[in-house]
Amino acid sequence: MNEIFTKSNVLFMLDGLRLTLFISVFTIILSIIAGTLLAVIRNYGKGPLLPLVKIVGAYIEFFRCTPNILWIFFFRFIIPGNVLTKEILAFTLFTSAVMAEIIRGGLNGIPHGQFEAALSQGFNFPQMLRYIILPQTYKKIIPSVLSQMITVIKDTAYLKAVDIAELSRNTDIVMGRAVTAGEIMSLFAFLAATYFIICFILSVAVRTYQKRISV
Repeated sequence: MNEIFTKSNVLFMLDGLRLTLFISVFTIILSIIAGTLLAVIRNYGKGPLLPLVKIVGAYIEFFRCTPNILWIFFFRFIIPGNVLTKEILAFTLFTSAVMAEIIRGGLNGIPHGQFEAALSQGFNFPQMLRYIILPQTYKKIIPSVLSQMITVIKDTAYLKAVDIAELSRNTDIVMGRAVTAGEIMSLFAFLAATYFIICFILSVAVRTYQKRISV
């Protein structure tokens, strides 16, 4: 057992964990930005923007109804460029569609009186969004965003299929050096425990925040 959990092997697996968290956090940040834009267009676009609204709606439904692994393979083998950058883009395109619907739900939960009050104070539409509507929306969707981050963290395990050095792939490489069933099972336990601890902490944060806002 000590031959598997050596300092170099543990550091190698932790390097994979760092990359997993980097991809997850970067994806969520980019997806919130892109999802906000998509949600605002889909919710409030009218007049000359109607064709764009239809395009945004098609984009959201298309990515939400296709598996993430499909885009991971598509960007890896079809699109040229840096592998890590391509896979972050693949995750972002997919997650942005999900995030757009989460944000749109938050926007729809804002009372209409907030818009009327902002207009009566002389706010234009961008100012209304920036100072009144979006701050309230983001506060409402924090639990859903954290839940989506849990999904992204778990889905990064798909990246081992395209040889991205994330946690699951690095643990598999160490597993290739194992010689007994006990060593293999201990590595599986380490991998499961690592994902569980991270996702459980986020789940607790979601529940704690929901209890606080309900009070």
